[in-house]
Amino acid sequence: MTSIRIVTEPRRRRKPAILAAAAILAIAGGSAAAFWLAGTEPTIAAPEPSSPAVPVEVATPAVTDVPVYLDGLGTVQANYTVNITTRVDGELQSVMFDEGQAVKKGDVLAIIDPRPFQAADDQAAAKIKQDQADLANAQYLLGKDQKLGQQQIVTQETVEQQQSMVASAQAQLAQDQAAKEAADVSLSYTEIRSPIDGRTGIRRVDPGNEVQTTDTTPIVTITQTQPITVISTLREDDLDAVRNALKAGPVDVTAMSMDQSQQLASGTLSLIDNVIDQASGTIRIKSIFQNKDDALWPGQFVTLRVKQQTLQKAVTIPSAALERGEDGFFVYIIDAAGTAAVRKVTPGPIENGRAVIEKGLTGNEQVVTSGQYRLDVGTHVSIQQAAAAQAASKE
Repeated sequence: MTSIRIVTEPRRRRKPAILAAAAILAIAGGSAAAFWLAGTEPTIAAPEPSSPAVPVEVATPAVTDVPVYLDGLGTVQANYTVNITTRVDGELQSVMFDEGQAVKKGDVLAIIDPRPFQAADDQAAAKIKQDQADLANAQYLLGKDQKLGQQQIVTQETVEQQQSMVASAQAQLAQDQAAKEAADVSLSYTEIRSPIDGRTGIRRVDPGNEVQTTDTTPIVTITQTQPITVISTLREDDLDAVRNALKAGPVDVTAMSMDQSQQLASGTLSLIDNVIDQASGTIRIKSIFQNKDDALWPGQFVTLRVKQQTLQKAVTIPSAALERGEDGFFVYIIDAAGTAAVRKVTPGPIENGRAVIEKGLTGNEQVVTSGQYRLDVGTHVSIQQAAAAQAASKE
């Protein structure tokens, strides 16, 4: 019987597994040692990042001539306002204008029935002819009597009586000529004419109605709108400034809408009232506007701007750059290093979003117009382009 010997083969992969386990233990031990060493050494702080620059918008001061204005509330008034009424009694026969029509001086507006006045005028003319005939006869008789008187055929008394008759006829002729002139005037009044250039309003009396010289209701009212007047008020403290401006020459004025969003018309200052209103502490002024486009209308409220003076070569900045502190007004400027600095300034008038700087700026600085609330002295800034400039550059 044959016996079979079984020999077990040694495991060849056992050794790599042991080596892997040993490596893992070594790594773990190294990590633990590093952790222990890190815990025993002082911690080194990481460097802090630098503060970010503050974005701001800037502008360069402009040197220009700046007009200075005084503002006041005003009311537009017509230079002339005429109530058209009749000057003779009679029937309003016809109306020759349209409501709201622009009329010229001398235009016929209405007609009163002229027939009674024409008859009176004709009668006066006939009476003059009769007087002229009587005067001619009296003068003929006077001449005849004077010749007879020289021949001593008639007495001197007769000659004198005839001279009296001639004088009486001359007086009667003069009287009737005056009556004829009166009749002519009355007849002319039957045509109602415009006394001024202006614009008609709403008709108050219709044709066919009887009108009387005693009527209080006008047929129509005409207002002159070219030129036109604005009566406005200023503070009494502005009186000297306005007087000085008038002494220097014609003073320009501008009529603006009440919200000052639209310029309506330009004119000149006419006069300053001769008394100050003690109740309100204001002075009234009168300005004249040609008003060719009828931009101003009687009764309209406007804001009147009086050009007091013009500042020559004034330094101006956007008014948004002005800040106010405990010590007065100041602006932030950007120095050569790109950091913010404070500059005290003395502001003057502010006009159209720009402020005049009387002291503090030379015109070469960069002033911050937006983003000031995040600034302090020494703050590093990043200059941004204004949104309006960006939009303009894209167009």
